[in-house]
Amino acid sequence: MDEIYAIIPVSKFSDAKTRLSPFLSPEERENLLKAMLKDVTSVLKKYVDEIIIISGDPDVLDYGKNLGALTLVEDENSNLNLALKQAMEWTKNKASKVIIIPSDLPLIAKSDIYTLINHGKSQNFIIAPSRGGGTNILIIPPLAIETKYGEDSFRKHVAEAIANKLPPLVYDSFFLSLDVNIAEDLGEILLHIEESYTKKYLKTLNISVKPIHGVQRLEVTR
Repeated sequence: MDEIYAIIPVSKFSDAKTRLSPFLSPEERENLLKAMLKDVTSVLKKYVDEIIIISGDPDVLDYGKNLGALTLVEDENSNLNLALKQAMEWTKNKASKVIIIPSDLPLIAKSDIYTLINHGKSQNFIIAPSRGGGTNILIIPPLAIETKYGEDSFRKHVAEAIANKLPPLVYDSFFLSLDVNIAEDLGEILLHIEESYTKKYLKTLNISVKPIHGVQRLEVTR
């Protein structure tokens, strides 16, 4: 058994990207998450054996099925780490490795995801950090560690790997470090990728970006 499954946890569409609320309407934030999820699944399909979307939102699960993913209904009164444990329990007799990845990696098409997953065939712990100390990708055998998503999760996950005698391989990548939380992140998408579902959607919103010198690197306007 050497199959690799991707696990994508997705919260409710109605809760999508609330930090962008000053810049995008609720409907726009939901459509943005749908576009990013479509980009993530489109890239992963080329390199993994199955894609699992786990969520407690029926709308997310229906959308995931339309993308060709397998779907799991998240247990009630769960949270991100419990949902990932539930998904890994489901995969443990089906896959030798899982790649845990968020739904909002809009530059994934620019990343060398093939190389990363290839490393995962011989390594038992690979982590790609996000900006600010978080974790954007984990590749591990199912249930090899207890996930610690939340504040400072990169450091906590590396510590979990060491405690479980799994030599950690850190995979630094600008393209995989970018998730979307603020308007400036939308500017990075427009600057760094030629074409994607996410960029195509942002263009319909008439969003423009220009580099600036200051506390912020980019000025993003509508």
